[in-house]
Formats: sequence, C-alpha cells, structure tokens
Amino acid sequence: MSDPEIEDLVGDVSPSFDHVLSCVFGVRDHESRTYLTLLDHPGSTVAELAETLDRDRSNVNRSLSTLREKGLVERRRRLLDSGGYVYQYTAISVPEAKERLHGALDEWVEGVHAAIDAFDPDERE
Repeated sequence: MSDPEIEDLVGDVSPSFDHVLSCVFGVRDHESRTYLTLLDHPGSTVAELAETLDRDRSNVNRSLSTLREKGLVERRRRLLDSGGYVYQYTAISVPEAKERLHGALDEWVEGVHAAIDAFDPDERE
C-alpha cells in the first residue's frame, strides 16, 4: 500500500480527520493513530504508547520521529528519580493541527490553481 497523499483527498466528499491528517502531512495511517492516541494520553512514553497501541516500541518510536518532523508532536525530557531520563510525548492541540492542515491545504490549492493558470497548450512537448 502506498503512502497517503494530498491527491487522495480529491473526490472524497467526507474524509475522516485522520485520513486528512495522513494525506495532507504525508504520514501513514498508524502515525495518525499515534497522534490521535497522544491526544487522549498526553505525556506518554514510547513504552506506554506501544502498550496502548499494541505495537512494537521501535515502530512507535519511528512514528513519533515522523510526527515530530511534521510538527504534530512535541517531546520533553523528564528526569527520573533513579537517575537518567525518559522522553514524554504530547500531541499538539487539535486547533493547532487544524490550523496547520488548513495552511497546508491552502498552499496545495494555490499550487493547483497556478498549474491550471500556467497551462499553455502550445507549450506542450
């Protein structure tokens, strides 16, 4: 199965929020599920998320890395009483995610309009 892309939304008159999230930000469905799970479990560690999602810790860690790259998840380091530290992850708020989705979609739509406007049948190869 290929990664969802923004073009997958064309023709889908009522896409789900997680499908929009996947397509617009180019993340996989399991990464969208990780984001949505973090909304309900802010401050979770990789181990806690792996248990909640019933996924391998290494897979959850990769999902979190992708979500952090996309700006959808924040990571904080918490010092442990026994020494050392653990990372805790929190999803950005839904209103912030919606704002980023609207911005990304608006940018994509502008690009599509520019491609339409720039089309010149005489310049085709």
